[in-house]
Amino acid sequence: MKFLRIFFLSLITFFAMLSISLAQEEFQKSISLSLESGPLISNGKPWADEIKNSVEYRGIDIKFSWRRISNTPMNHLYRYPTFGGGFTSLLGDFPEIGRPQAVYGFFEMPFAIPNPNQKLSFGYFTQIGLGFNLTPYDSINNPSNKYIGSSLNAYIHFGFNGEYKLSDRVLITSSLSLKHYSNGAIKKPNAGINLVPVSIGIKSYLGKISPIPQTRPEYPVLDKRWFLNLALYSGIKNYDIGGADYFRGGVGINYLWEANYKFRLGLGLDFFYAPGMNKRYVGEEFSFKDQTSLAVVGSWEWKLTDKLFMPIGFGVYFYRNELNQESSGIYERIGFRYRLSEQLSAGVQIKAHKAKADFFEFTMGYTIPSRVRYQSSKWVSNSH
Repeated sequence: MKFLRIFFLSLITFFAMLSISLAQEEFQKSISLSLESGPLISNGKPWADEIKNSVEYRGIDIKFSWRRISNTPMNHLYRYPTFGGGFTSLLGDFPEIGRPQAVYGFFEMPFAIPNPNQKLSFGYFTQIGLGFNLTPYDSINNPSNKYIGSSLNAYIHFGFNGEYKLSDRVLITSSLSLKHYSNGAIKKPNAGINLVPVSIGIKSYLGKISPIPQTRPEYPVLDKRWFLNLALYSGIKNYDIGGADYFRGGVGINYLWEANYKFRLGLGLDFFYAPGMNKRYVGEEFSFKDQTSLAVVGSWEWKLTDKLFMPIGFGVYFYRNELNQESSGIYERIGFRYRLSEQLSAGVQIKAHKAKADFFEFTMGYTIPSRVRYQSSKWVSNSH
């Protein structure tokens, strides 16, 4: 599917730009191999229970990573995080869902700055990439699989992990997490495949082993100001199984405050446009307003690096049209954006209603800063 290939290429571009931005930093490389096992989560419907009972999930995961160890404020703030890429696959091939596989980029954040004398450590992680080799719904050959309507899908994996150090170079790893395959309603059906794996594996550091700094660097003065964020959203949505695809898009305006070194918080408006109702409901008449929706949205920008950030939003509609499959009065948004310059950013995110995908939003953003209201050098907590 062309749209998902574009989604995947966008992710590759993000992580390539992230790699370039890290190229001047010192980092510790490593490679990991783990085995996973866990249940497929049913949504309670008979067809879902049938697939759940026939799929025994066992998988393998291989990843290459680098930990940022330069003694910089951003590294210290996130307790020297790890970034990288990997590949995951089910070990079995099942008629209902195929053999789901994925390539992905990821980051891992420890809960505390690793100490060289520390044997056991814990943290959390997020992976996002392209899932493939899935067997989609087919009304004749695979009618029971209403989880997935496409062979290519977005792949999202997040959870908690732990490491036990056997030596300076070798560690035992484990995790408890949630895996999700979904095409973001680009092709119906799209209930999504959810797995809850537990993993155990081994990790080895490569090359020279570099110590993690234990002292806090000097933090720059933080300019406390407002930012006006303007964003254009565009995407594709499939409303009915076997039906045509339609454009979805919108405009967002957000007013955000520089809360601290990690976060910007604020409030804004989202306007969405869903054309094509006259084609979807032949013979009926619809106004321009029927094809639009308007919402107020609470926004949160999580700054992962100097360039990469994660927008998170919770919206409440002023008005909407359920024929556009805006199925509830509230929605959620999460994704990644990369700052191409101080003002310009680009990204991909997903809009959903009660965790059910509405559409993938390819986003171009423009940020207008206000004048500096005051400056702060107050130390912030490492609790996130």
